[in-house]
Amino acid sequence: MSSDTYREEPGRDLSTWTYDQLKTFIHDAQGQRLEAVRVAAQVQAYNSSNSQEVRRQWAKLSLLANRRMFDNAEGLFARLAQQNFMLRMWVIDRLGPDDTDPDWSPKALAFDTLDALTFTPTQAADLAEGWRDIPVEQIRELRWHKNLTAHLDNLVGYLKPGPVREQIVACIAVRQHLP
Repeated sequence: MSSDTYREEPGRDLSTWTYDQLKTFIHDAQGQRLEAVRVAAQVQAYNSSNSQEVRRQWAKLSLLANRRMFDNAEGLFARLAQQNFMLRMWVIDRLGPDDTDPDWSPKALAFDTLDALTFTPTQAADLAEGWRDIPVEQIRELRWHKNLTAHLDNLVGYLKPGPVREQIVACIAVRQHLP
């Protein structure tokens, strides 16, 4: 199937496409088509009838689609980052960590998560204490903070003692108090 065929069939169910077809399609896809690729690839990554290697390939393709959505995703950073973090954590949990690949490295995921947060744990805790009295924009940021840290309970067990693990533990402690 040529890439021209993909353009001629906009309603086609991407979940039936092969890995190679989706990998080719992703380069020209935008918007909802990238989201469809991300979801279709993620479903295949979750498919336990595939080998671990194949599941990691599909997960990489899902991450690629998600990262391509960042290019034109004003205001969607938190959602796209959360999707990235959750899939990476799922692969680490289910298929095992791999410190040679930053997508499957617990330490890299910890750093990426901490880099994505707009508040330190102390700032988030202070704001959460009186969250009903703060501007809506800051409440939204606290919700993003909460969503971006959803995977940390699973991640902390993969991290060696040290400053990064301590920051992750602090984020976990604050998360339960966020709106």
